[in-house]
Amino acid sequence: MAKNTTKTFVIALGGNSILRANQKGSAEEQYENLHPTSEQLLGLLGGDHRVVITHGNGPQVGNLLLAVETAKNVVPPLPLDICGAATEGTMGYMIQNTLANHLRQAGTPHNITTVVTQVIVDRDDPAFQNPSKPIGPFYNAGEAERLRRERGWDIIEDSGRGYRRVVPSPMPVNIQQARIIKSMLDAGEIVVAVGGGGIPMVREENHDLRGVEAVIDKDYASARLAIEIDADVLFILTAVEYVYRDFATPHQQALEELSVAEAKKLLEDGHFGTGSMEPKIRAAIMFLEETDPSREREAIITLAETALKALEGKTGTRIRR
Repeated sequence: MAKNTTKTFVIALGGNSILRANQKGSAEEQYENLHPTSEQLLGLLGGDHRVVITHGNGPQVGNLLLAVETAKNVVPPLPLDICGAATEGTMGYMIQNTLANHLRQAGTPHNITTVVTQVIVDRDDPAFQNPSKPIGPFYNAGEAERLRRERGWDIIEDSGRGYRRVVPSPMPVNIQQARIIKSMLDAGEIVVAVGGGGIPMVREENHDLRGVEAVIDKDYASARLAIEIDADVLFILTAVEYVYRDFATPHQQALEELSVAEAKKLLEDGHFGTGSMEPKIRAAIMFLEETDPSREREAIITLAETALKALEGKTGTRIRR
């Protein structure tokens, strides 16, 4: 009997796949960026594999928050969870439309659906006592003090550029729509989900869900989804082809393969940037440690344009148990 080669992929797109540095964030710019990304992913999307695509939304939700703040005297401001849901919808629409067009042009069957995803977090997560994730526009000192007083926001000075609001960044506990996403994969859909890390929700004592003012790291949410849908491969597509030891030094070394134990040791030794590669490595470890060990699994970190070559073992960093 032929071996079943169909695999389930979770592909986490880096922010630069959709909006690049020094761009304003117009719809035209984002579509233009999505075209090469779509072409690069065709090799992963066009076979029998089951695929979920996740993505960041930092610049996009920042722009929406700026628009909300600018229009606050005309229309009521929107809370952060609603802004997150809005960008999940708009970005999901752009991704699914662009990917479907490229698959259509390649003569490949395509059914792509975006799921606006609720992600459950623990209301006792320590992150709620230590807001650390900057969001939204910059303010001067007077505006910052007024917003602290009127809205109860946590605001910090940001690298001498002004003042910014900070919100908690709790860890994802469960993906509310994981069962639905899995059934969609069973039906042959390509799914876009947990955009921007998903919408952070806490469960009340009566079991109701309530959106909270927080931001979940996209890589952690992607790993949690990969665990809950029993994925085989977690792709984390970013701005570098490899994970490096001693990155950006004369001694930097590309790491082609890592075990979980080796990845943990490098984390402990401080080889990965706190706001850049560290969460990607931690997400990969989470995925590999919390999935059933009876089946071979791997996390791959590389560029979008080298994803297919990385799957074939020709480039990228692979992390295994």
